[in-house]
Amino acid sequence: MKNYFLVFFGGGLGASARYWLSGAVYRWLPADFPYGNLVVNTVGCFLIGILIASVEERFLMQPSIRIFLAIGILGGFTTFSSFSYETIALFRDGESFRAFLNIFSTVIGCLGATWFGMQLGRFV
Repeated sequence: MKNYFLVFFGGGLGASARYWLSGAVYRWLPADFPYGNLVVNTVGCFLIGILIASVEERFLMQPSIRIFLAIGILGGFTTFSSFSYETIALFRDGESFRAFLNIFSTVIGCLGATWFGMQLGRFV
């Protein structure tokens, strides 16, 4: 139950940070391109890279802190960071086919699901 609370609380912080950063980006850049989402995803991927490398290569971190930071805060900030890390891990483990399958399935699957949901949403 403790881990659910950590994810819940961290997710709220991450989502709030995503909302703030995306808004800050649009105060500086035009809204004719999804710059806010691009910046959020890039920052989230950078941060999860630092976090995972630090945990795996430099020092041990309590599982609850890792859950709070990686799944909670960064998961609430952007799930793209998790997708990116898992894909890099597949490449690192020599699973290139599965890595490319993950990229293709995620991008095409999510775009298709969004399109289908939008079509369905027009009739509901």
